[in-house]
Amino acid sequence: MIDLHIENNTAEIVLNNPQARNALAEADLKDLSAAYTEAEVRGVRALILRGEGKGFCAGRNIRGVVPAEDDATDYLANKVTPVLKQMSNFPAPTFAAVQGACLGVGLGLVIATDIVYVAEDARFGSPFANLGATLDSGGHALFFERLGAHRAMDLIVTGDLISGAEAVQAGLFSRAIPADQLLEVTREAAHKAATGATRAFLTSRALIQDLRDQRVGLWESVEKENIAQGEMCSSADYAEGFAAFNEKRPPVFAGR
Repeated sequence: MIDLHIENNTAEIVLNNPQARNALAEADLKDLSAAYTEAEVRGVRALILRGEGKGFCAGRNIRGVVPAEDDATDYLANKVTPVLKQMSNFPAPTFAAVQGACLGVGLGLVIATDIVYVAEDARFGSPFANLGATLDSGGHALFFERLGAHRAMDLIVTGDLISGAEAVQAGLFSRAIPADQLLEVTREAAHKAATGATRAFLTSRALIQDLRDQRVGLWESVEKENIAQGEMCSSADYAEGFAAFNEKRPPVFAGR
């Protein structure tokens, strides 16, 4: 089950099947996509993704899957990947609050999210060693880019999990927070973003995605920044930010 709540220009999408550790079946992925679409239609200016219960998302729901009849490529390429791309292009800053296990497709969900706050005792890794399967949903790219080849292969081959605190220390995610404070801190950050210069935030996301996906160099990135900043000059938020600075008052941004 996927729940959507919207309040104060902030959407909160909840993976709500704690009995299955929020593992995702095909129907859940459709509902997740629909929730992001609804949040976009409603014009929210920030979004939080979280899981109900003790775990964030244990990955694919494989209960009842018959290996001989399973088409994992179809599930990943045509069900999972389109949702991850939709999430990564959501037209507002996105946050994830991650507690407990975050594995497989669950890891893909946070890879597709802008800012990831994790409980200090959350658990990350590659559990596929015991399934005869391989890491998916962007896990190889994340582990290699942030941890290097040796550490990535260590996690994959051993199946060992690392804590949220270790993951943040290694540069995988944004912040590690005590579990009992995780949701409060994430909500505060999202609500702050929802009142901020969201158009500028999305411009920065595009620049960072270029660095990640196109492997642009320093000076090409600088050129892109120069153009983007020039485009921001004509935005309402840019004018408001400068006016507020000169008038010595807090800015009131509209995301335009």
